[in-house]
Amino acid sequence: MAPADRPLGRYELRDPDVRLMLQVRDDDAAAFEELMLRYQHRVLRVLEHLAPSPSEAEDLAQEVFLRVFRARKSYTPDAKFSTWLFTIVHHVASNARRKRANRQEVQLVSSPSGQVELGGMDQWAQATSGVMPSRVMARLEMREVVRAALTHLNPRQRMAVLLNKFEGMSYADIAQTMGTSVQAVKSLLARARLTLKEVLEPYLSQGRRPRDSSGTGRWTPVPS
Repeated sequence: MAPADRPLGRYELRDPDVRLMLQVRDDDAAAFEELMLRYQHRVLRVLEHLAPSPSEAEDLAQEVFLRVFRARKSYTPDAKFSTWLFTIVHHVASNARRKRANRQEVQLVSSPSGQVELGGMDQWAQATSGVMPSRVMARLEMREVVRAALTHLNPRQRMAVLLNKFEGMSYADIAQTMGTSVQAVKSLLARARLTLKEVLEPYLSQGRRPRDSSGTGRWTPVPS
């Protein structure tokens, strides 16, 4: 049966990005460019919380899309495209973390190399604090506070929070992305909430900003 004649699968019917990726599988360069445009900021937004520097986050994002392109011929629409893509993000970030641990290098970041959209962080910060900052400086401060707070989570907790709060993924999709169970995801998020509540409470009640526990001198992007 020719591809055009076969019945569409569940994810092809529901997910336009799956259909785009199937075009990429057929070597459609325009479809690949469209997927990159749709997801590059989202991928970078997650990776900047998992990498020790903006430049490394950008390098990892490029590696993610390189892997997508290389895997195109073996791609099968067995999940939402975003789930499949962030599974690659998870693997790339985990591999990079293991390499850094093996090298035992400490990287210092002095300044951002570019601008990154952090819309999801704004929403999460507002939900955490119960307020909506009215001025740009207040928003930037909240972003920096949330960023510092996230460094107190272990890598798996941080990934689960990023996928849940920033990407809006369901427990089932996070479990598939991280190669674990739904119950394990719930446990990761529950422990993360307790840690973040403890870390953020002094800031919310007394204005004392949490320290960055990553030792990387995290940065706050300038809004576009």
